[in-house]
Amino acid sequence: QVQLVESGGGLVQAGNSLRLSCAASGRGFSSYAVGWFRQAPGKEREFVATINWTGVRTAYADSLKGRFTISRDNAKNTVYLQMNSLKPEDTAIYYCAATNHWAGANEEYDYWGQGTQVTVSS
Repeated sequence: QVQLVESGGGLVQAGNSLRLSCAASGRGFSSYAVGWFRQAPGKEREFVATINWTGVRTAYADSLKGRFTISRDNAKNTVYLQMNSLKPEDTAIYYCAATNHWAGANEEYDYWGQGTQVTVSS
């Protein structure tokens, strides 16, 4: 069983940066792939980025490549999402999720956090 807690969200002006953290507790997290998803008001949840258990393999939503970077520190049981040049359309609740296989952009993750709100003002 893995528990995930997101942090780092908040209110930021367009053009600025935020770094989200996904802290995990429970056994085996270092062997899990972790993904970030987001859900904006009135919209379906969408894929943001994912990283495999070693950190070597990553994948991003095409629209976010170059602005967002996913990374992990297995010694700290934490996965990060660095978000640069934020835009008002990045406003959403951001969720991290974990699974013991490569799920990519599919929502086939076994464990989900409660989410952290990111609001980007223009």
